[in-house]
Amino acid sequence: MAETLNVPTWNLDDVFPGFESEKYREAKVRIKAMLEKAKNYLVESSPPVGDAAFADWLWALLAELDQIEVLADTLSAYVYARFSTETKNPVVIAELNKIEELLVPATTVLVQFRNMLAQHEKQLKAAIASDARFAPYAFVLEEALFFQKHQMAPELEDLAADLGRSGADAWSRLQESILANTSAVWDEATGERKTMVELRNLAYDPDRAVREKAYRLELGIWKSVEMPVAAALNGVKGTVSTLNKRRGWESALEASLAQARISRATLDALIGAMEVSLPMWRRYLKAKARLLGLERVAFYDLFGPVERQGAMLPTFQWNEARDFIVRQFGTFDPDMAAFAAHAFEHFWIDAKPREGKSGGAYCTHFPAARQPRVFCNFDGSFSSLGTIAHELGHAWHYETIKDLPMLLSQYPMTLAETASIFSETLVSNAAMAELDQSARLPLIEMHLQDACQVIVDILSRFYFEKAVFEERANGEITADRLCALMLDAQNRTYGDAMEPELKHPYMWAVKGHYYIPSLSFYNFPYAFGQLFGVGLYQIYKEQGSSFARRYRELLRATGSLPAVEVARKAGFDIETPDFWLRAMSTFEEDVRFLEDEAQKSARE
Repeated sequence: MAETLNVPTWNLDDVFPGFESEKYREAKVRIKAMLEKAKNYLVESSPPVGDAAFADWLWALLAELDQIEVLADTLSAYVYARFSTETKNPVVIAELNKIEELLVPATTVLVQFRNMLAQHEKQLKAAIASDARFAPYAFVLEEALFFQKHQMAPELEDLAADLGRSGADAWSRLQESILANTSAVWDEATGERKTMVELRNLAYDPDRAVREKAYRLELGIWKSVEMPVAAALNGVKGTVSTLNKRRGWESALEASLAQARISRATLDALIGAMEVSLPMWRRYLKAKARLLGLERVAFYDLFGPVERQGAMLPTFQWNEARDFIVRQFGTFDPDMAAFAAHAFEHFWIDAKPREGKSGGAYCTHFPAARQPRVFCNFDGSFSSLGTIAHELGHAWHYETIKDLPMLLSQYPMTLAETASIFSETLVSNAAMAELDQSARLPLIEMHLQDACQVIVDILSRFYFEKAVFEERANGEITADRLCALMLDAQNRTYGDAMEPELKHPYMWAVKGHYYIPSLSFYNFPYAFGQLFGVGLYQIYKEQGSSFARRYRELLRATGSLPAVEVARKAGFDIETPDFWLRAMSTFEEDVRFLEDEAQKSARE
């Protein structure tokens, strides 16, 4: 397993040397002045008369707004990155609040900008049609007009953003802080404690008794803090529902589809394919149970490794993980491998688990520095290796678009998962080919394990969040009811493949995605990315190394086209079930392999 001393923390000095640095203080002063100037300008000035003059005026305005977004995103990402690793630090918490307050006017500027476009829609469309400079901006400017119809008056949006700091955003931080700072006694004799993050990582332990112990301790912790976490979820979802109604959205799902840049037909096709695939995934879980010597899996068995005598999934020291990922990326694209090597060498990855650090993993980027950073909790497992590959996929996505204007580099959450899933697939498939044949069983099981989470568990999260929004419209939801809704969602997806009394009723407290006020239904995009990534990988296998260039071009288009158009560039029609079902069918062979292995094991 990983030696904690060798696992790195990230270096953010290229972004800002610290809160007290002159560079950071100047950035705060500058963004305040830029926002005030833009706010006054959009209110007090009028576009010039004449199509050519309007086009020049709009072009200059877009350049100014781009610079605002570069600096605002960098400040926001920096302070959140600090908070993720120092959730107990009062200085960091205070600075997070200051930045949130400082950036409140950015909401007003965005609202005013959209209103301005709507007021001059005729001139805007003329500029798009006749001025080549605006051709790449056509979709995003039309999208801005669409979102203008779903926003409140500027003063109300300003108020909502201001209240959000002490409302929904504060509820979100509460859930994250509880997750990062709770612990339980692991060894009564020594008094050893394990944090929530450590307990959840033990879900991958090969010893079932250890997994079960960690699971029961985790449930005990969640039971002890269920009231504040339930209050946080009610606070976030209640706020989202109220604002969506004010903004004219029929539902949170409708707003999420717009943010995801997909149609309802695309979502229906995706969810339908996921539902059709459930019997296959239940067969997988039943085969896994037999290989583990069980009648049915418990929730704490989902990540348990399937072992064969003399063969186990490999574990990695940090340097081994680094070399493995760089090598596998290089089989696809040498530039991608060089980028990953650079990220490792320059401490762009914070991987060391420690008290006060949040759980989970993410990739963030700092546009002013044109650099990304990866956040994860490395424990040396093969799954942990996949997490790094996943997040470095996000980072590579940013690397391919970092030179584009900000307005053309804001890709939706659906397409955001494409590069990460593709990178994971590269690593896992390369491992299958490279490692000893005796490891075939545990590797295939690990591959299915990850995909099952992205399809089956994600579908349960989608069902749960949909039910929460429906019930929250009628009042606050108790912790007991949230547990019941979660269990119902898990029953609908895992079905008879899982022990009915050994599911996870508190998954609503675990997953931070439920607590993001600005982004509801951050679940189906993972399934979208998984299956879209599988489709892209099949093209790569057919075309070979020449696909790397096309892949980069596709990633560069993710910020300036709807998902259906990006998919068409790859030759896919995502609004019909056929594409999703074909992608899903790629798992069938591995499921059959596992079933055969389970039968062999039963005969031995």
